Amino acid sequence: MMSKPYAGGRFSSARGALLLAFGAIVSAFGVASCCALPILLTTAGVSVGWLVGIAVAAAPYRAPLLGLSALCLVGGAIMLWRQQRVAMTCGSDSACAPPALRAMVLVGLAVGAILLWLGYSYV
Repeated sequence: MMSKPYAGGRFSSARGALLLAFGAIVSAFGVASCCALPILLTTAGVSVGWLVGIAVAAAPYRAPLLGLSALCLVGGAIMLWRQQRVAMTCGSDSACAPPALRAMVLVGLAVGAILLWLGYSYV
């Protein structure tokens, strides 16, 4: 019996959402590296000397990084919402994004949102 051909961009949209969540985390990390992360990590007892280089490099680009992170978060959230909507109607023989991948996107978006909020509020 032959298998069904791939039904189209479901997995690629899941990867795209995961890449957007990763982009949000990276850009929000750059924003939060100057103030919020050193305060939080020092409170937790972690050395923050390694953050100085990142903070100095990211400081001139704070506003664009804030915007980029917000755009990545919004884009990733929209893609995740669409995946969830499709997954609710997806049959057992259809190609849908795996639940573990959708959960990773959700966790990535949450981490990115927390870092963005911390970076924005602690300056």
